[in-house]
Amino acid sequence: MSAVASLFSWRKFWAHRLGPAPFLPMSRAEMEALGWDSCDVILVTGDAYIDHPCFGMALVGRLLEAQGFRVGIISQPDWHSAAEFKKLGKPNLFFGVTSGNMDSMVNHYTADRKIRSDDAYTPNGEAGKRPDRAVTVYAQRCREAFSQVNVVLGSIEASLRRVAHYDYWSDKVRRSVLPDSKADLLIYGNAERALIELAHRLARGEAINQIRDLRGTAFMVPQGWKPGEDWLEIDMSDPAAVPQRPAHADRTHCVVRLPAYEVVKDDKLLYAHASRTLHLESNPGNARALVQAHGERDVWLNPPPIPLASDELDRIYELPYARRPHPAYGEARIPAWEMIRCSVSIMRGCFGGCTFCSITEHEGRIVQSRSEASVLREIEDVRDKTPGFTGIVSDLGGPTANMYRLGCRDKQIEAACRRLSCVYPEICPRLSTDHAPLIALYRKARELRGIKKILIGSGVRYDLALRSPDYVRELVSHHVGGYLKVAPEHTEPTVLACMMKPGIAAYERFQQLFERLSKEAGKEQYLIPYFIAAHPGTTDEDMLALALWLKRNNLRLDQVQTFLPTPMALATTMYHTECNPLHPLSMEGERVGSVRGGRQRRLHKAFLRYHDAENWPILREALKAMGRSDLIGNGKRHLVPNWQPAGTGGAGSEKKPVPNQAAARARARRQQR
Repeated sequence: MSAVASLFSWRKFWAHRLGPAPFLPMSRAEMEALGWDSCDVILVTGDAYIDHPCFGMALVGRLLEAQGFRVGIISQPDWHSAAEFKKLGKPNLFFGVTSGNMDSMVNHYTADRKIRSDDAYTPNGEAGKRPDRAVTVYAQRCREAFSQVNVVLGSIEASLRRVAHYDYWSDKVRRSVLPDSKADLLIYGNAERALIELAHRLARGEAINQIRDLRGTAFMVPQGWKPGEDWLEIDMSDPAAVPQRPAHADRTHCVVRLPAYEVVKDDKLLYAHASRTLHLESNPGNARALVQAHGERDVWLNPPPIPLASDELDRIYELPYARRPHPAYGEARIPAWEMIRCSVSIMRGCFGGCTFCSITEHEGRIVQSRSEASVLREIEDVRDKTPGFTGIVSDLGGPTANMYRLGCRDKQIEAACRRLSCVYPEICPRLSTDHAPLIALYRKARELRGIKKILIGSGVRYDLALRSPDYVRELVSHHVGGYLKVAPEHTEPTVLACMMKPGIAAYERFQQLFERLSKEAGKEQYLIPYFIAAHPGTTDEDMLALALWLKRNNLRLDQVQTFLPTPMALATTMYHTECNPLHPLSMEGERVGSVRGGRQRRLHKAFLRYHDAENWPILREALKAMGRSDLIGNGKRHLVPNWQPAGTGGAGSEKKPVPNQAAARARARRQQR
């Protein structure tokens, strides 16, 4: 991986002499109080503005401010006209447009496409404060407000829509977000390097349509455009006609052509091939540029950004955040803020590669960790600056609780690697699994003045934790508040293979270790396992096997999730195409079953909650159809009873059988005793 200049090596823009603002301004009055006549950058977001590094707009806003730029925030504007997009005036450099910390469609709709009744990133949890496909709508309104201003897209919503992608909510393949939004540039993944260089170069007078060399960016160009005559285009639009690894002396001057949008929107095999190619070109150390035709123009993707070093990450997280919501919200409660206000992010990225997860498509597979000293300083900030702090830190984590400072032992091999996961099908022998730095961090954090307890709220990767019993002992002895989140996701090998998750035996070994060490510590603690219903590759028989495993282990799940196909995820490709992009593709290649019908998705979810009487009618019907009527009855070996409590089962369910009166009387007598 080539060396890059430090994120903080740029000469600061002139406005740095004004110093940091108490809050980035959200109104003209605030700008005037700061002595500003204009903003250099205006950030538009679908979230409430909370000046805390866990919220993307605060993080990039403070980073731009530290570089000397005047940054304003337009939070949750009324998108029905361009009026609110004009309230801070015309930005000198660009509008930065995001949907917020969440994809707006995931924010609005459940996995069953039902509208959610609340929004955790909005004051008082009020729903409806951002549009569907917010990045596109906001960008269009920015263009209406000031037609000549540069518009730059970012956030997870833009990242996951940077090329043609399957859209679950409309059940079709949609174009890249670039042509629909009319934006000048899209920054995908962790945006800091590209964003800072872009701002400085625009401030020096470069035109945005001439800035074509920033890693982690995507833009529209005329079809056939290349950065120079020495660039080689490798046509990967036909998987049968192209070798897997075309040779070229310099990968930095190669561009891989994906099948065009007009092709992948109708051809599922080529869609799967494009998805596989994109994921294989995701390592910043060896990724080539990608290009995909959209009509008469191309969407060009530069390789992913170079990960930040620890000292760069430290400085970002130690910028002068107010660490609370903007005063404009008054006493309104913002659920997302309540959840994270006493937590600290210690790392980003994930090398797990779970096919249903979007973290790797957005943050990348290389884990970037903060220094121990920086994390400890932020814990002290939480203690000293957070209103109502009780001495309990709710989390030290990130996408995964226990990947802190883990990574490949050989940086040269890491830069050349094309594996989609460092831990599947087995943990790579070159992966460091040493949890000692994390254990040391936990111990020093506990010793800080005023800290009563530090909980771990992020999910623990148990296959990694098994490599460090000392870590598990430290965790259960000091950092579990009664319950610990883990995610086995399923029990059946074929389903777990489609997820790229370890076998259930690893979870069972972890459970035994967790329970033994909890007992030794004199604590009554429990695991909260998460499972997914209706994941691609799952059959009714697989869900039945999972339900029986849950019953054998006396697990009654309260919250369960149905698979939600998010753009660009490998599992979403399986869902849409019924092809498996984890392997080379062909017409005769492996097919993956897709759980698409509403009734079957409800059935798979019902298996996870086999104990809920509302689910018994659909489960009894399914068990009979599967030839497993032997699992219907009132004994311990049965999955569901053959009787139905009055008032349960829902309208339109099967006729509720009358309970056996003698058995009912016997149960009543037992209860009286």
